[in-house]
Amino acid sequence: MNSIDTLERIFGSVAKVKIMRLFLFNPNTSFDSKDVKGRVNTNSQAVRREMALLEKIGMVKKKHYTKTAALRNGKVTKHKVQGWILNRRFKYLKPLQSFLVDMHLFTPEDVTERFKKVGKIKLLLVSGVFIQEWESRVDILIVGDKLKTGVLKNVMKNLESEVGKELTYASFETDDFLYRVQMFDKLVRDVLDFPHEKIVDKFNIS
Repeated sequence: MNSIDTLERIFGSVAKVKIMRLFLFNPNTSFDSKDVKGRVNTNSQAVRREMALLEKIGMVKKKHYTKTAALRNGKVTKHKVQGWILNRRFKYLKPLQSFLVDMHLFTPEDVTERFKKVGKIKLLLVSGVFIQEWESRVDILIVGDKLKTGVLKNVMKNLESEVGKELTYASFETDDFLYRVQMFDKLVRDVLDFPHEKIVDKFNIS
């Protein structure tokens, strides 16, 4: 059983876990129901149910705020909406942060399984949120041949919905990556020279 399944059994639903992590990882951000639905990739009914519960116990509180949206013609519109924000005075906030934010959600096997359809993976490493290294340049670095950009984006979107925050990642075709290594590319070195965990490494790179 992976970590997300364990959390589902503890908290009652995957949607609740995702929503709680969303607010814990973004304590200064307000979200309306549409935002919550999109960020955690669940249905409107689940959002209404779980947000009502979290508001009732005091973990989140209602907040009116101005929401900005970009229109197709390039113009920007602003309008007032009612949403929620994390209640920093919630008495169980620190224990929840320690449990839900610091917990390792994914095993190496789970990460490998998620990315197997992205392409022929030669190097896959995790950092950032996955190992609680908050200053890391990226959360995921992936290198391979014939990488499928669309599939990769979908995998990242699903991961973001479970983690509760936006993830940063870098992807390279093998030849491009090896060239960057030779040229001491700053991004690549910043990832390799600082704490990370290799999930797949067919280069034996250091």
